[in-house]
Amino acid sequence: MASFVPPGPRRRHRLEELFWAMLRSGPVQAGTVDVAVDARGEVVGTAVWEAHRTGRESPWPTVAQLPGYLRALGIRGAVAALRHRTALQRPRPTLPHWYLAEIGVSTTARGLGVGTSLLEHRLRQIDAAGDAAYLESSTERNRALYRRHGFVELGPITGLPSAEPMAMWRPRDASGGASITT
Repeated sequence: MASFVPPGPRRRHRLEELFWAMLRSGPVQAGTVDVAVDARGEVVGTAVWEAHRTGRESPWPTVAQLPGYLRALGIRGAVAALRHRTALQRPRPTLPHWYLAEIGVSTTARGLGVGTSLLEHRLRQIDAAGDAAYLESSTERNRALYRRHGFVELGPITGLPSAEPMAMWRPRDASGGASITT
């Protein structure tokens, strides 16, 4: 997200505006946000999931958040973000699935298993429902974590100027029986 918001005195505010617009256009509409807190009650990690759905998303929740996107990005940034989003949508499976939109752990909690706990928490619920999951991963370290949790690499996502994330799929558990071929 940060690559779409240029440096400046209001950058942090604009990044927050962008993140809230993203949440309102996806997970807040039909999804969930899991939060990990430490012993003091401080947030140390979050995982943002878009709820179980089939295939491509409707553009209408995003259109409703257009004012927030424009405040955060400006017109030029919004056009670049739309191209980025389109590239990410191309390889997304059309089978029903949950989508891990965002996951993050504070710098103070990295390496303590917070990300793993967040991931395992939601995957248990996804498995119990017999659902599948999908995500994009931009680092090998993260892909190793996702592979340990049953995700398989579908292939690199092309068309992004600054990165080449990997599309990753986690089929329904054995009792659900769904799989995907590429």
